Amino acid sequence: MNTNETAVFETPFNIKNRRKPSSLPLESENYRFIFVAGLHRSGTSIVHRLIREHPEVTGFRDTGSPEDEGQHLQTVYPVAKLFGGAGRFAFDPEAALTEESELITDEARRRLLCEWRPYLDESKSNIVEKSPPNLIRTRFLQALFPQSHFVFVYRHPLAVAMATRKWSKTTIIELVFHWMVAHQILVSDLPMLYRTIFVRYEDLVFDPDAVTQRIYSAIGLSESDVPEAVIDANRSYFDEIDPDSEEIRRISATLWESSIAERLGYQLAPPFFEAALGRVLSKEQFLDLLETR
Repeated sequence: MNTNETAVFETPFNIKNRRKPSSLPLESENYRFIFVAGLHRSGTSIVHRLIREHPEVTGFRDTGSPEDEGQHLQTVYPVAKLFGGAGRFAFDPEAALTEESELITDEARRRLLCEWRPYLDESKSNIVEKSPPNLIRTRFLQALFPQSHFVFVYRHPLAVAMATRKWSKTTIIELVFHWMVAHQILVSDLPMLYRTIFVRYEDLVFDPDAVTQRIYSAIGLSESDVPEAVIDANRSYFDEIDPDSEEIRRISATLWESSIAERLGYQLAPPFFEAALGRVLSKEQFLDLLETR
């Protein structure tokens, strides 16, 4: 894909409520971006809403974009769909963006701020944005907005795979492999990131109130009421899993041993994950978890 400073990337989705870009960019030095990152069906939408509804935060709502994702409301960088979409995009090396991308220019930053500005409440100094490919574009986003915070959301790869296959039209094995590839890119990028926290979906649904308050605290927001109920959607997927099936046996034999998923405490048989503790992890705690297993 040819990427240069004049590149314009249009979303393939029809955004019915698209707003005309502002003629002047948002003054980014007066705002702080909070980027929510995680694969499709990882719990990023609920985390995005929990942060967006905080009284000190503004974000995208009622945009007509899928899940109000900011990737579809701009033309500066390519959307995940151009690289295969859900369950596929991380396989394409060109989908991952870093601070070395030719797309990072003053004009690109200006255009992005002009395109996002009409959707935001400028009286609030914290801006939250959520898009799945953020997971492999953190260094790119940090280069555009150096004061950014990143909230990573991760979930059992089997649950993610089973929830994604209706869109990707790929196998559970391929989708678990995609989970591994995407999270390996994340781990490789972490040393270059400055402000990060990690939220395990299983901890969020175990104790939504406590985890939400810990998210708020970790990203510098005041305590506030939790704006919506959080439902555990894992159980219905886990009930479908036969640990003795050929598919699970192949995942175990080819992908699982010493993988990121296993080191994060995920399992291929009941109870499927280590006991939920309602934690929110720092970068150091997350890396320690990977290194001690």
